[in-house]
Amino acid sequence: MNETILITGASGFVGSFLVEEGLNQGMQTWAGIRKTSSKKYLQDSRIQFIELDFSRPDMLRQQLTEYKKGHREWDYIVHCAGVTKCIHPEDFDKTNYIGTKNFIEALQALDMVPKKFVYISTLSVFGPIHEKDYALIKESDERKPNTAYGVSKLKSENFILSQKEFPYIIFRPTGIYGPREKDYFLLVKSINNHIDMSVGYKKQLITFVYVKDLVQAVYKSLRRDIIRKAYFLTDNAVYTSRAFSDYIQKDLGSPWVIHIKCPLWGLKMMSIIAEFFASLLGKVSTLNRDKYKIMKQRNWQCDIVPTIKELGYMPEYPLKRGVKEIITWYKKERWL
Repeated sequence: MNETILITGASGFVGSFLVEEGLNQGMQTWAGIRKTSSKKYLQDSRIQFIELDFSRPDMLRQQLTEYKKGHREWDYIVHCAGVTKCIHPEDFDKTNYIGTKNFIEALQALDMVPKKFVYISTLSVFGPIHEKDYALIKESDERKPNTAYGVSKLKSENFILSQKEFPYIIFRPTGIYGPREKDYFLLVKSINNHIDMSVGYKKQLITFVYVKDLVQAVYKSLRRDIIRKAYFLTDNAVYTSRAFSDYIQKDLGSPWVIHIKCPLWGLKMMSIIAEFFASLLGKVSTLNRDKYKIMKQRNWQCDIVPTIKELGYMPEYPLKRGVKEIITWYKKERWL
């Protein structure tokens, strides 16, 4: 009998790729979505859907109970549901932390804990660290996030870690990019319009992970005899702040580009203003105070040696290859 897997947040950028890989591996793949979720990238007829409301514990238990009546329990769960930007900062906590807590407690109460529960966290749980010596961020370092997003993810991690014998695996990816992703696309669009803006004058070392490499790591973790561990995820390389924009410029056909250095105070003012006007319209601004703190951070290097050694993870998409693939996709889908 085929193994079963549930991907929460399945309609999102990362979630949709995780669903595709589940199908590729011959798993009975369930997509956890909200009633209002788009199914644009979930068109395969083999996908099975379940609506899950993580904000309402009673409703969530009812939904899981109904599932359990007619189906066997999931072998694996990848909890990818969450938010990376919100109108109100407290919504990070409600969605990323409380929603995760509600989900795990419901699984425990209904005796539906899977063989492995994979939680997609973030490198941002460590906050700005080693900003002077640019040392690698390691598991042993103190986690001190300085964003509402990072704090909500850290609270989720701490709750998961507190659950005795709970079979978790936590991934802490750095900046995730790839087809279907909209935030990095704004940079692509800006460069296509001849403007590239970098932030701050102090050296910045950044890292990336292509979405398909993240997916690879998740599924490798399901096949290893490992639980209750956390892993960093990058493409195993470090880049300067110009590298991403230079690759984009080249794959766009080398349009002329004006490179602008924005001081941190200027970015901060723009973030506050953008967030203010977006909130008046009831919308979420890509540029906001949380994003400012992320862009301000100078050191994004982290230690993925345990990820490579323990999971057999081998990143296949260095930044040059990944950028070429996203530009091709953006053009094909007429985003550009």
